[in-house]
This record gives sequence, C-alpha cells and structure tokens, in this order.
Amino acid sequence: MLPLPDPAALVGRAVPHLRLPATSGGSVDLAGVGRPRAVVYLYPMTGRPGIPMPRGWDEIPGARGCTPESCGFRDHHAEIAARGAEVYGLSAQTTDDQREAAERLNLPFPLLSDHELRLAAELPLPTFRADGRVLYGRITLVLREGRVEHVFHPVSEPARHAEEVLAWLAGRAVDG
Repeated sequence: MLPLPDPAALVGRAVPHLRLPATSGGSVDLAGVGRPRAVVYLYPMTGRPGIPMPRGWDEIPGARGCTPESCGFRDHHAEIAARGAEVYGLSAQTTDDQREAAERLNLPFPLLSDHELRLAAELPLPTFRADGRVLYGRITLVLREGRVEHVFHPVSEPARHAEEVLAWLAGRAVDG
C-alpha cells in the first residue's frame, strides 16, 4: 500500500473537477458535490458473487470490509442526509461491477467509478496493488463547498465507519 503522506494535508484542498461515471446514471463532478456537504468514502472493491477476490486478498491490510462499509452507509443514509450531507462511494471498479453491488446491496446513493485513478493523480490518496490491479486504499473525504473539510484515515472498522462519520457530522452544523 502506498502510504498517505499526511491526511491533514488534504484538509482545505480544492476538490478537482472530475466527472466520474455513477451507478445512478450519467456522471458526477466531484467539485460540484458537497454543497453544502458530501461524504465520499473510497474503498478497494466489493466482491461479486461467483467471482473470486484477488489472490491474497485476505492478507492485504485494510482490503476486507468493503461490503459491510457500504451497508453501514446504506443503513445510516437517512441520518447522514438529515445532517446535510450527500453520500457517495468511490472505487477503481468499473461502473458495471459497482452497479451490480449497488443493486444487490440496495444502496440509496450512487457509487462512482474511477478505474483510471484520476482522483489519485490529483490528490495524495492511498492505493495498493492486488493481483496486478491498482486499487484505492480505504479513506473517507468530507467535502464542503468544493473543498476537503475533513479526512477519515485510517478506517479501522469498516462495518462501523458510517457511525463514526455520523458522529462527526452530528457535532457540526451545516451552516457553521
């Protein structure tokens, strides 16, 4: 895994104008979300039934837990939205793979595909190699008005991460 130099270094950075394909159809410009706030959780990849995970997946620190993390954001989506934040998942998977996961998991928010890792080319984000593919490491960005407002890294408990984000949002007014 490529280490993240300093998560705090991302705070205050402008969000690049990148249009990424979304499972909701069309594309989403990352610089246009977060008005007032957006939570973008980056994850390595969700598994697909009947298709094996990359070789050695279980031994890669932080690789496991993408599906429970997405389910946590699904289960707390209404509460996060009530705090004034949109939710987006983002990975290097194709939109087809993400669409399958979004439908199977009944996600009420879009997953964004960045299979070319364009966001990682603009911001210092963690990545790692698995079975010859470069994937995002787990990190969550809270965006506000076109800038990174807060960073969650490392994410040690993916299944409970949405609760951690919700607790952080609960202490911050949308207008303050």
